[in-house]
Amino acid sequence: MLEYLYGKKKFMTSIITKMTLKELQPQLLALTPEEKAQAIELLAQSLRKFWSGIQKTPGVCGGDACIRQTRIPVWVLVNARRLGISEADLLEDYPTLRAADLANAWAYAEAYSDEIEIAIQNNEED
Repeated sequence: MLEYLYGKKKFMTSIITKMTLKELQPQLLALTPEEKAQAIELLAQSLRKFWSGIQKTPGVCGGDACIRQTRIPVWVLVNARRLGISEADLLEDYPTLRAADLANAWAYAEAYSDEIEIAIQNNEED
C-alpha cells in the first residue's frame, strides 16, 4: 500500500509540474477524497518551499538541496542508495547524518525527482 501511495505522489507531482490548471482540473476532480487530501498536502508543501531538514543555499553545493547545515546534497545520497549503499553505511560514512535526515532526503527526492535526476546527470558528466 505504501508503495502505491508513493507512486501516486510521484504521478501527481509529475502531472502538477507539466500541466496547466485547466488541463489538470478534470483529473483533480476525479480523485478520491484521500487522493485529493494528498494533492492538497503536496501543493501546500510546494508553496512553502520548506522541507524539514532540507535547505538550498545559493553558492553552497551549486545551490542543490542539501541536508540542513551540511554540504551533503540530497542527490549524492540518492545516487549512493542506487549504487547499493545501505542506509546504515550512509550513516556510518557521514557521521553528522541522522536517520531522520535520510528520511527527509528520500521524501524530498520523491517529491522533486526531476530535480534530483538532473543533478545526478549533471554531476556524472563532470
